[in-house]
Parts: sequence; structure tokens; C-alpha cells
Amino acid sequence: MANVKMSKKAASIDMTAMCDVAFLLLTFFILTATAKQPEPMSVDTPASTVQTKLPETDLATLTVGKGKVFFDLKGREIRKRTLELMAQKYNVTFTEDEMNKFAIMEGFGVPIQNLKAIIAMKSADRNKSDLQPGVPKDSLDNQLADWIQNARIANIEIDDKELQIAIKGDAKEEYPAIRKIMDILQDQKINSFNLVTGLRGKDF
Repeated sequence: MANVKMSKKAASIDMTAMCDVAFLLLTFFILTATAKQPEPMSVDTPASTVQTKLPETDLATLTVGKGKVFFDLKGREIRKRTLELMAQKYNVTFTEDEMNKFAIMEGFGVPIQNLKAIIAMKSADRNKSDLQPGVPKDSLDNQLADWIQNARIANIEIDDKELQIAIKGDAKEEYPAIRKIMDILQDQKINSFNLVTGLRGKDF
């Protein structure tokens, strides 16, 4: 009896559903991703194997590089209250709109007398190289110490927690510049702070 040959047909898979899932996942990740905030001064942090993450709240970051110090603070209400306290101390007036803009902007590095001009700028203009000279930290005009002190007061008033400090120093920065920041912190009895480093693989 003759064998019956079955005709072979090419198998096909409908990928429509898979494409739909892929685009849904892509859309989800795009919409939920947090854009990296622009930095007024980018620094190349020293390498480390430590993987401890900085806290998301109750944190002030001091970025040190090229002899300058930039100050950043977490929390909108804490930022606004800190600015209020600094304005009172230095007799500078800020409008409600300026305070709201300050509450959401990135770190800054100017004397408080020039802060209004920085707040008025767009983010791209604000982060131009060498535009901001750094927060004054000299013995005759130590505004950095006042920012730290008032930020601590604001943090306790609003969150009832002690403010944590992180120092983000450039790997090429001279030690005396970092030491000066540490001295300012120790003058306020802050003996525990974080040092921000870049992650590298362990040496074997």
C-alpha cells in the first residue's frame, strides 16, 4: 500500500501579543523612570567598594571641587524653611514664588546676596561652567556654616530628625579643602557624616 505524503507547511507564530507586551513594558519604564537631576558642578568621586546608599530624606550634600563648595538639601519644605532662616540672618527678602522655585531647584554655590539671580535663571543657564563661585566659607564670611546650621534647625522643626551630612568631593581635590569642610562640621559638633564615592569592583 502506497504511503501518503503529507504536505509540509511552514510554522508561523503570531508575535502581535508579544510586541504589545514589549511596548507596554517600555512605556511603563519610560513613564516611571526618574530623570537624573542636572548638577551645577560635576565631580569625579574617588573609587570605593562600599555599597551603602545615601538616605532619600533628611540629607544635606556638600559638593567640593575646584576649591568651590556647593550646597544641596533634600525636602521642599525643609529647603524653604532653611531659606527663610538664612534670609532673616542676612537681611535678604525672597518672594513666595522665589522660595517655591528654590524648593525644587538643584544645589547651588553662590553667596546668598546673589541667590535671587540664580533662582531666576533656567536650569540649563544656572548650571553653566564657572557661573557660580561657590558658597563662601571663609572665616570672615562663613555662609556655608550658616546654611548647615539653619538646615539642621529646619530639619528638626519639620521632620523632628537630625539632618545627615554627605560630602561629595572630587578625587583630585586637595586634602586641605576637604579638611576645611570637616572643620566646619566639627565646629557644630557634627562628627559623623557620609563620604560619597564611586563604586568599583573588588580587587582580587
